[in-house]
Amino acid sequence: MSTPTRTPTGAPRELAGPTTGGVGANAQRPDAALKVTGEFAYGSDLWTDDMLWGVTLRSPRPYARIRSIEIGEALAVPGVHAVLTAEDVPGRNVCGLELSDQPVLAEGVVRYQGEPVALVAADHPEIARQAAKKIRVDYDVWEPVTDPMAALGHPTWNQVHDQPAEVSGLSRESAPIHPDGNLVRHLKIRKGEPAPTADVVVTGEYTVGMQDQAFLGPESGLAMPAEDGGVDLYVSTQWLHVDQKQVCAALGLPLEKVRLTLAGVGGAFGGREDLSMHVHACLLALRTGRPVKMVYDREESFFGHVHRHPAMMRYEHGATREGKLVHVRCEIYFDGGAYASSTPAVVGNGGTMGIGPYVVPNVHVDAYGVYTNNPPCGAMRGFGSVQAAFGYEAQMDKLAAALGMDPVELRCRNAMELGSESPTGQIVDSPAPVAELLRRLEAMPLPPEHGAGTAPDLRDLPGGVGNTTHGEGVVRGVGYAVGYKNVGFSEGYDDYSTARVRLEVIGGAPAVTVHTAAAEVGQGLVTIEQQICRTELGVDEVVVHPKDTGVGSGGSTSASRQTYMTGGAVKAACEQVREQLFGLAQQRLGRTVADLRLEGGKVVSDRQGVLGALADILGDEVIEETVEWRHRPTEPIDPEAGQGFAHVQYAFAAHRAVVDVDVELGLVKVVELACTQDVGKAINPEAVIGQIQGGTGQGLGLAVMEEILVKGGEIRNPSFTDYLIPTILDMPPMRIEVLEYPDPHAPYGLRGVGEPPTISSGPAVVAAIRQATGRALTRVPVRPEYITGT
Repeated sequence: MSTPTRTPTGAPRELAGPTTGGVGANAQRPDAALKVTGEFAYGSDLWTDDMLWGVTLRSPRPYARIRSIEIGEALAVPGVHAVLTAEDVPGRNVCGLELSDQPVLAEGVVRYQGEPVALVAADHPEIARQAAKKIRVDYDVWEPVTDPMAALGHPTWNQVHDQPAEVSGLSRESAPIHPDGNLVRHLKIRKGEPAPTADVVVTGEYTVGMQDQAFLGPESGLAMPAEDGGVDLYVSTQWLHVDQKQVCAALGLPLEKVRLTLAGVGGAFGGREDLSMHVHACLLALRTGRPVKMVYDREESFFGHVHRHPAMMRYEHGATREGKLVHVRCEIYFDGGAYASSTPAVVGNGGTMGIGPYVVPNVHVDAYGVYTNNPPCGAMRGFGSVQAAFGYEAQMDKLAAALGMDPVELRCRNAMELGSESPTGQIVDSPAPVAELLRRLEAMPLPPEHGAGTAPDLRDLPGGVGNTTHGEGVVRGVGYAVGYKNVGFSEGYDDYSTARVRLEVIGGAPAVTVHTAAAEVGQGLVTIEQQICRTELGVDEVVVHPKDTGVGSGGSTSASRQTYMTGGAVKAACEQVREQLFGLAQQRLGRTVADLRLEGGKVVSDRQGVLGALADILGDEVIEETVEWRHRPTEPIDPEAGQGFAHVQYAFAAHRAVVDVDVELGLVKVVELACTQDVGKAINPEAVIGQIQGGTGQGLGLAVMEEILVKGGEIRNPSFTDYLIPTILDMPPMRIEVLEYPDPHAPYGLRGVGEPPTISSGPAVVAAIRQATGRALTRVPVRPEYITGT
């Protein structure tokens, strides 16, 4: 793999001085060795004496009325301590991230296959599983609603070009799945003229399949009843405080009686924002008076968390003959499944960024989030922007072909830049180097072609290791794509994070303890918190307190927001600690010193030199500050025109993909991926590279292999045998170039990093396959039959 590069901007770098591992350094993760050696404790490793095991009984039907539930036979199984149904939920039997519409346990109706119906607690997990099978549920089965366009009564379309027909032209609105109907949200954006004219117009219809987060650590947690009548929950999650509120509501308990602590998280990618076993374990623990552990197996995990929204999209792009965009019209339908989860926000992202990082004077967008009886869908890396990027980038290639123009040139002519206006009327007020990202990609050398006149190494060919080809029928293609993503929560949401920073002398040396509730899910936030404390307080020793609800909310570990938000909170808390320390130092010195700073465990004046060791000045004093930190406010967008300051920050990335395609067999090998991304400031450069590599892998997976197959509302492939994700053998070499153009509104000038590479990587791979095959390829993931036309 080639060495990543970083592009300097000439901006001054943060001074770390003798303190090691500060902002800008490649600081080592404190959990790195434990994870590599297998000693790290994940949620599934939780254990305590006298522990019971909990199991969930789930509906086998996607849509049905529950006539009756008989639990007597299950209760009679030796070793079973409790069997619970909806009538045993003491508080509100409803939860949900944005809309409270999802029962804790099904009550009267099941709306998707896998919906929780009953719970069992037993001495052993196998006893609990066998007892759950003895619960008798009588269902009155209904016909599921599975097409989002039909659910709204909108005309649907046949899959065109080289894919088989999957839906047909229905127009009658389906029966409502929820009392208020099947529409979760309709976002409208109306900018410019309603009926502009263009020299060249291209249209397209595109479909994105359902992708799974496919984290390796299944849902898990341990609930322990407490002496005060409450419960302590140790759980793998992304958002401790929003979980706490929902658990409290279901249990009918006040916040102070439900305490959550983050257990080790084996990946998340959005799939742990919603509740899974949280309330279920707590209900069983409070009923039995015993600790209860719940761990999903891989199949249950597929049913137990939300997935990426499938999407159906119609686009129309118009441009001048010189390649300047005149208008974009689009309809985007997000299939939210049975419950809302994050669908309203996904619609907001997909709609407001649905035309890509381009300047377009006339925009007409309709984005819909829809209830169906398919599995619930919610947050996943890229969050609405991934689906839209597949549509708008395919359109840009199609428009370039119609104009006879290079696709990179077309993108650059229309690229956003500093001062551009977004479709919502928001002015981009920080660097937006879209054209530069593309030009830098274009300038990178391409990988060499297979040796002319020599037999190719079969390992380098698509399907070659199976001896299916010796190079005949293999065609190379190159594709480009660019994408962008909002950072943080948008549309007027009160987005904040809380940090508590404590400075004291321990064992004769200064030490810092930082306490936030922001979830570490593998992205490296714990390291970031340490780096910021080292830089701001000049102390090497930084301890990160366990993540729990004993401090104010850190918000969700999603939306690429934690380095920005919790990093901002930690920085602000450190600044307050530092000011208190300077006051103490001047008091001890007996004089005022105007230019104090901290460096290498010492209090330093630029003019007077070292004034004293930090440990000596602190003595027995302990300085602690808690800060609730917010980014600049956003605002709700106008419901009719879709205009407003919706997003606090944009982050940009671009990819080039090189693929070899066996056009006879429909097999694809991604030969190389190249990425350029602006991160504002690389707080931890090696971690940034890791995020870009990981995000790119998930985009590649959606492009060519990852899809949850759902038919009639039922999942057909809930396993890693049949749901395929890229392995290390599928990931090609990557060229990565990181740009650092500071955002003046952000801490250290940084931008969120995790999501943008997932947005542009998939469309680049599909663009390369299109170039190699000449096929339209309007659906992802691309299947072999789409390439061969069979």
